Amino acid sequence: MIDLYTWTTPNGRKISVMLEELGLPYEAHPINIGKGEQFAPDFLKISPNNKIPAIVDRDTDLSVFESGAILIYLAEKTGSPLLPTDAGPRAKTLEWLMFQMGGIGPMFGQYYHFTNPADEEIPYAVKRYGDEAKRLLGVMNKRLAAVDYLAGDYSIADIAAYPWVKLFSRRFEKLGLQEDDIGNVDTWLARIGERDAVKKGMEVPTV
Repeated sequence: MIDLYTWTTPNGRKISVMLEELGLPYEAHPINIGKGEQFAPDFLKISPNNKIPAIVDRDTDLSVFESGAILIYLAEKTGSPLLPTDAGPRAKTLEWLMFQMGGIGPMFGQYYHFTNPADEEIPYAVKRYGDEAKRLLGVMNKRLAAVDYLAGDYSIADIAAYPWVKLFSRRFEKLGLQEDDIGNVDTWLARIGERDAVKKGMEVPTV
């Protein structure tokens, strides 16, 4: 049994989707980051960075924080092909996982911050992060012209990227993106969104 500490964010939903894909039993514990629940002392013991998601594996009494680390841990725990063991496919999967962790997540998140909750409008920041978001989507679109999934086969790289790109798709039009710019990304979104595990995982936690 996995205890999942999460909220209704792209990072949180990576893990609920992964757990659904693996068919692992889990219990979701909502951590309302809008109310500062991530700073509670009990949660700090599980997630030293005060961020969701985090898990506790009741089988091993091991806690893991950071979404990329959790995805790797769960794949290795179960021997899932979502993280291949052969060196070449594994490296490709980890490449695209890190592409999400180091690019899509931080850059999309900064664009959202400076176009939504920021206290003041900062045109330079909006342009900087908007341009980088478009560049990253361009990288994805080019990759997905050659393959159905980021690492070739469906993997933790897609599970990591999907919730972020799905949320960010609301901004495609605002950024002036056309079908030629993101057509392959749109097809990828639709393909992944049809998976039952993705549908279920994207509804966790229920609040």
